[in-house]
Amino acid sequence: MKAKKGSTIHVIDSASNFKYMLILEGLATGLVAGVIAVIYRIILGYAEEFVSFVSNTLQQHAIYILGWFVVLIIIGVIVSRLLKYEPLISGSGIPQVEGEMMSFIDQKWYKVLLAKITGGVLCAFGGLSLGREGPSIQLGAMAGKGISKIFHKVKMEERLLLTCGAAAGLSAAFNAPLAGVMFALEEIHKNFNVSVLISVMCASVTGDFISRNVFGLSPAFHFVVEETLPLQYYGMILLLGILCGIGGVLYNKSTMKVQQLFSNSRFSAYGVIVPLLVAGVLALVLPDVLGSGHRMIEMLSNNHTFVIQTLLMLLVCKFAFSLISFGSGAPGGIFFPLLVLGSFVGAIFGSIAIQMFDFPDMYLSNFIIMAMAGTFAAIVRAPITGIILIAEMSGTLTHLLPLALVSLVAYLCASLLNCEPIYESLLHNLLVKNGVDLSAFGGEKHIVQVVVELGSPVCDQAIKDIKWPSKCLIISIDRQGKEIIPRGNTILHTGDTLIALLNDEDAPYIQHELEKCCTHNWD
Repeated sequence: MKAKKGSTIHVIDSASNFKYMLILEGLATGLVAGVIAVIYRIILGYAEEFVSFVSNTLQQHAIYILGWFVVLIIIGVIVSRLLKYEPLISGSGIPQVEGEMMSFIDQKWYKVLLAKITGGVLCAFGGLSLGREGPSIQLGAMAGKGISKIFHKVKMEERLLLTCGAAAGLSAAFNAPLAGVMFALEEIHKNFNVSVLISVMCASVTGDFISRNVFGLSPAFHFVVEETLPLQYYGMILLLGILCGIGGVLYNKSTMKVQQLFSNSRFSAYGVIVPLLVAGVLALVLPDVLGSGHRMIEMLSNNHTFVIQTLLMLLVCKFAFSLISFGSGAPGGIFFPLLVLGSFVGAIFGSIAIQMFDFPDMYLSNFIIMAMAGTFAAIVRAPITGIILIAEMSGTLTHLLPLALVSLVAYLCASLLNCEPIYESLLHNLLVKNGVDLSAFGGEKHIVQVVVELGSPVCDQAIKDIKWPSKCLIISIDRQGKEIIPRGNTILHTGDTLIALLNDEDAPYIQHELEKCCTHNWD
């Protein structure tokens, strides 16, 4: 008799054959997600060129100004209708994917794909300061979910395909396959077991391969780093890390405040029109800050001498415009804009050191790249991803030590200031807004893997003597590549991988409690 989908027998049978499907599923998801992300990236590239053309035209022919503002209002109305049609396309899309992974949100993959691409493209043609990476992650994840639904995968396998799609989306968006893997595991899946890693790597590399065949092998950023920063200057790295940490806290708190202001406004349903009108004004007076920020990055990479006041003005304007663009709920990400902000923080810091303290000007690019990594670590609170992402996007691995140091300092600074990571805050707001009710979720089973750490509460203990979370069943133990059937007197050792069966509706909380049992408490 065929086991019912979602039943315990069905889940266990699927898990027994699961390892043979990992590579194939990763490749398939990476292919689909990569193609979608590349198409999205191509269209956004045309949008950036169009915004530049419109800006030049308006400055030379004032007669078109009124007509362009009418177009911007029409774009705002269309995007607002799309947000009403599918509210889960709002913002970057990363919190939505995280909510889906935790079973709090159930996105209609086909609706999200259509509405996210349309809304994101319209916002890009309007000149909003939004990135492509968040939408690419959400689109990739929805491609993975679509594959899961079409081939009737169980919930556990669906979550893996979501992770694979997210990795491929980020990889294709930035030509950064390692960063795609790390972000998907560090931020989305929050699990580094080998089985998941293999599939996610296949998806990410596939997405990167597709992207490079379209966009070439050049890195996303081109900053010439002549040599790594000497050790005697590492005190400057500490100062830069603190500055990035404080800046990251300011960005996070400001983002949440602006989002709250838009939500509480009586015109919140059409809030996207506000940043579009601001974009129209900026097209006339300061077009460099429009779009995701490629023009500002090119400005830094093509010049070596800057007026600090000009850099500061561009930084403040880009900061404010990015807050308004994202806070309005427009479909678009914050990755690229925040990296642009970080690059200008580094340029200002480096320029002050060069012009006022006779610091060697050959290290200006080093400060720019380090500040990008530090800003990412402070805002997103995923330092490993930030280090790898900046290294891949800049095309050089010679500065990993200073990147790691500035990221660590910025991360610690933001943590000491009691600032939550941006995506956790956004996810919390999203769940509150959607009135999440755990009882609404189905009763399918969910399998998780947790590694026993040295010094954890379960280490060197018999299974029968351990107080396990309720609604949790240990069904298998992987010890050095060999499967052990758990019994009451089985002793758990450091490095054992526990495979547990959970009730899906309680999975987020049970998994958290299970991980606490298997993790060493350093406090």
